[in-house]
Amino acid sequence: MLLLAIDTSTSAITVALHGDEVAATATVLDARGHTEHVAPLIERCLESAGRSPADVTDVVVGNGPGPFTGLRVGIVTGLVFAHARGIPVHGVCSLDVLAFDVAALRGEGDFLVATDARRKEVYWARYAASAGVARRLTDPAVALPADLPDELRSLPTAGRGPLLYPHLFPAPVQVHDVQAGSLAVVALQRLRAGVAMPVEPLYLRRPDALTTAERAKS
Repeated sequence: MLLLAIDTSTSAITVALHGDEVAATATVLDARGHTEHVAPLIERCLESAGRSPADVTDVVVGNGPGPFTGLRVGIVTGLVFAHARGIPVHGVCSLDVLAFDVAALRGEGDFLVATDARRKEVYWARYAASAGVARRLTDPAVALPADLPDELRSLPTAGRGPLLYPHLFPAPVQVHDVQAGSLAVVALQRLRAGVAMPVEPLYLRRPDALTTAERAKS
C-alpha cells in the first residue's frame, strides 16, 4: 500500500506519502495559498520518494473543520486524484490528527484542540489521552474563544488558538498545525481496524466567501 495524505484545514498545507513508513512529506505554511501549493507539494513528495502517481493505492484527506475555501482545495484535490487513478479515498477529522500528535507528547489526561476558524473564532474539540492514544469526547464545533467555558479553556490546548488568543488559552501545547505524515498514520490505523472513513467536509458554518446577494442579506 502507498497512501497519499493531504490536509489543508490549518495554516499548514501538508502532503505525505506513506508505505511501510512515511516515505516523503512536504509542508508549506500559508493560510491563504492552498490552491497554489497543493499540486506542487504532491509532485515534490512523489519525486522525493521516487514514485509516480500510478504507485499510489489510496488517498486520505483531512475532513476539517477548516475555513471553507482552503479546506475545499485539499478535499477536491484528493477526490480528483483518486478518481483519476480509480483508487479509494478516505477522510479523517483534522482535529483528530492534531490530537494524535498531542497524545504522543502527553500520554495521559484531557486536553483541547483549538484551531483558527477566522472571524475571531476557533474550531475546537475536547479529547482524552490514555496510554498515548487520543479519544475524542465532543463533536467538532466552532465558537468565539471567550464563549467556551473556563474549564475547557484552562485545559492544555493544541492548535493555533493559544497563539492567537494567549490570554484565553493559558496552557498551550506545542502542536500547532496538522502534519500529513500523522494524518497518514491515523488513516492506516483506522483502515487496519476496519473503521469507515467517509469524506465528509466539516465546514460547520457558511462559506467565508459570499456572493454579492448573500453579502446584501447579511
